[in-house]
Amino acid sequence: MSGIIGKKVGMTSIFSADGRNVACTLIEAGPCVVTQVKNVETDGYNAVQLAFGERKEKNTPKPLIGHFKKAGTTPKQKVVEFRDFRVEFDGQVELGKTVSAGEVFVEGDFVDAIGTSKGKGFQGVVKRHGFGGVGGQTHGQHNRQRHPGSIGACSWPSRVFKGMRMAGRTGGDRVKVINLKVLRVYPEQNLLLVSGSVPGPKNSFVILEK
Repeated sequence: MSGIIGKKVGMTSIFSADGRNVACTLIEAGPCVVTQVKNVETDGYNAVQLAFGERKEKNTPKPLIGHFKKAGTTPKQKVVEFRDFRVEFDGQVELGKTVSAGEVFVEGDFVDAIGTSKGKGFQGVVKRHGFGGVGGQTHGQHNRQRHPGSIGACSWPSRVFKGMRMAGRTGGDRVKVINLKVLRVYPEQNLLLVSGSVPGPKNSFVILEK
């Protein structure tokens, strides 16, 4: 399997073998249910669709209810498709099978974490792009410590270039953090401990890819 769906539990830290304090993120990875298996003959490509997280049936669209019943499982919150899964799993994934963290990852693996970053609303250029502001309050400056400064030229080009870094809505984007090392695997609890930070708040969905 090329990946799994998880939920971010929170951050902690552990000590490595050489005594370093390593910041890490605890992720509840699975158990996920195989809700669809695609192949080249019927769909044009190989893929496995996994579902994770319980969902009330009254809040689930009827087409999805039938889709989950076909796989023999209850309605789920998150559905993700993993394309081109590894050859050694070909033929072993089947509809309704449960996939857990211990079956996909081992300690020492490197994974990519995909999530939605925290939304911060409308922010200025200092927070959004790391601008330094226009300096102190001397030389006639007044209430402009965190302002962007000049955004264009004079008579030419008589406009503001596209892509100019300005204030705007910040966060809430799909973010991918690559090469996070799997430090611990707890198969009984379906928990993974990965080094570094993972995008998103607590209890948000995270996609882990190998």
